Order: sequence, then structure tokens, then C-alpha cells
Amino acid sequence: MAVDDKIKWDKKYSENSDLLSPREPSMAVVKNYKECSGNRALDLACGAGRNSLFLEENGFEVDAVDISKLALDTLNGRSKYNKINTILADLDEFDLGEERYDFIVKCNFLDRDLIKRAKKALKIGGIMVVETYIEDEENEKMNSNSNFLLKEDELLDIFKSGFEILEYKTFWNESFEKYRMKKASIVVKRLA
Repeated sequence: MAVDDKIKWDKKYSENSDLLSPREPSMAVVKNYKECSGNRALDLACGAGRNSLFLEENGFEVDAVDISKLALDTLNGRSKYNKINTILADLDEFDLGEERYDFIVKCNFLDRDLIKRAKKALKIGGIMVVETYIEDEENEKMNSNSNFLLKEDELLDIFKSGFEILEYKTFWNESFEKYRMKKASIVVKRLA
């Protein structure tokens, strides 16, 4: 496990407890979870689990993966149906498997290699939601590392082969976020 990342995120959560506050799930998840034919889900970089909890409440068995024990402990305390399997792991090393999940969610964390691996972990006919920040001149957090920001239409390019694009949009992030940042969201269905 990347010890520096684990320390960084546990510290971030402990110093900013509002980051662990209950939050609404991604609208893309809410709008598209019913498109799934199965009930096995993966929530990557789940944090306190806003999407995991929503999926659990709607009948999914969820593998929720994060590097922060503090975030996963918070999620475990909120789970009502014992259908969330929290996994403490470094996503650089975590084995997602192949064609294992019916629904995959990856929000607010950009790792292009992880997206490639997640595409393989999705079952044929499965649904994936990827939602994260994009470059925009009006972003309030100007010191963001450009490696962690999508380029315009980058998500469309990533999923141009082997996937049906069900929805793509850009929007300003949720009001609970600390900085106003532009985001992109894509919902895809794996075809092959």
C-alpha cells in the first residue's frame, strides 16, 4: 500500500470531518443504476461511500474500495443491510479482475490506468459511471495538478470502442464541494 497516500487521505479526513458527512449519491448513479441486469457493484475510491450506500439500499452487493481506513470505517458505520464489503487497498495495486461487476462507479478520482482496468472488470452488458473534474478556466482551485484533471471530451475518447455511451455531460460540481470545479460525467454500457 502506498503509505504516503494512506497517511495523506486519513489526515485529510481527520482534519476536515465535513468530508465524511453524509452526501447525496451522484445523479448519474441515481439515474442509471436500474439499467443493470445484475446486482454486483464496485465503487472505486469510495470515500465515505455516498454511492455505495445508495447502491446497497437498491439491492446491490457492493465492493467499496478506498485507501483511507477512516473513510471505510465511516462507511461501515452507515451500512444498513450488510451488503457492502469494504476493502482497504491502494488502487494502483488492487486487482479488479475481469468481467466481475455489473455496475462500476468511479467518482472524483482520476487515474487513467484504473479506468482501463475497470473497463475489463465490467461484465458485458454492465454499466459504468465515471465522473470527475475537468480543466476549465473558471475552476476555483487553480493549483490542481493537471494530471488529475480530464481534458475536454477525454472520457468520450476513452470509451469510444466497445462501449455504448448512454449519457455524457459536463456540469459544475455539487454545492458541498469546497471549490467550484467543472466536472464531466459519462455513463456507458459494455458491448464487448
